[in-house]
Amino acid sequence: MSTGHVTVDAIEERCILVGVISADITEEIALDYIDELEFLATTAGAITVTHFFQKLPYPNPKTYVGTGKLAEIKQFIWENDINLVIFDDELSPSQLRNIERELECKILDRTILILDIFASRARTSHAKTQVELAQLQYMLPRLTRMWTHLERQKGGIGMRGPGETQIESDRRIIKTRLALLKEKLVEIDKQMFVQRSNRGQLVRVALVGYTNVGKSTLMNLLAKSDVFAENKLFATLDTTVRKVVINNLPFLLTDTVGFIRKLPHQLIESFKSTLDEVREADLLVHVLDISHPNFEDHYKVVNETLLELDKEEKPTILVFNKIDAYFTIESDLEDENPLSPLEKLKKTWMARIDGSKCVFVSAHTKENIEELKELMYNESKEIFKVRYPYNDFLY
Repeated sequence: MSTGHVTVDAIEERCILVGVISADITEEIALDYIDELEFLATTAGAITVTHFFQKLPYPNPKTYVGTGKLAEIKQFIWENDINLVIFDDELSPSQLRNIERELECKILDRTILILDIFASRARTSHAKTQVELAQLQYMLPRLTRMWTHLERQKGGIGMRGPGETQIESDRRIIKTRLALLKEKLVEIDKQMFVQRSNRGQLVRVALVGYTNVGKSTLMNLLAKSDVFAENKLFATLDTTVRKVVINNLPFLLTDTVGFIRKLPHQLIESFKSTLDEVREADLLVHVLDISHPNFEDHYKVVNETLLELDKEEKPTILVFNKIDAYFTIESDLEDENPLSPLEKLKKTWMARIDGSKCVFVSAHTKENIEELKELMYNESKEIFKVRYPYNDFLY
């Protein structure tokens, strides 16, 4: 079996997005989910033409949406040259089969879209192995339909990753490949554990947060490094660790993969070793995009994911990033308050969220970065004092 990526010419895929407004999801939340799904689709290289919603108590177990809505979608596909439909939830194998049979079009769900983006972002052998493992775990129960999309003649979004020279329907071969990948990851995990052990007893600080909040830009600023950063989801996939010295205190700063709503469980499972950097951190720096209208929801998603990864509570600094964009949004509002915009922020409820120590910065304009450095220094110093109570070098 070949494990290389599918080689195809660039394909412009026109897509429509489909979501459900259920009992526990309001129309406003559903719109936000679809906006994020569109960003995911754009990151993967698709052009979103429109989206469809249907109000249902819960997604239809056979076709996700009702037969009437499916017929409406099919009509739109025929009339507008659509070649891809993306659903905002993970579809079951039977849902995929039923929908594909009805729409006669390529169907993806949110999970395989995220996995596809991860496949395109993976650079190291470690990341590629993790992504392939997650993809094959997703594909195994959907094998009958998926292999027809893995021929070299086909390609496009959702089709990057493990490839085949011919249609392969033998589940035993896939299971054998999964076993080999898991063994490879065990060996890589051992190597990474040794690497972490060799870093000595320096305080470990991990940047965490929702995807596309500016963690990599902050990393570059604090560590004077060149971590890849751009305005796309999951720009950073491989964990990066840099030594940072603030005043006279050295510590290790880690940039981690961003979290997202409905993060596929296959990825959480296969990226355990990468997320070990979060588990083993002494201090978390939780970065939020204050200019995003739903940053509170992002805050909850990240906290829930962190709790799933590690039950232990860790000291946390909350960093509200992109205040330059936030001030631009707020500048249209008339306000006679004599305080500066930054001083106003420090007096809002955000400054007291969950009792966390927080700071407002702009990694882009470098505004208030010195206050962030001072807070990181003080928190790291306290951890250092506990670890080395008889070392008076720092205090």
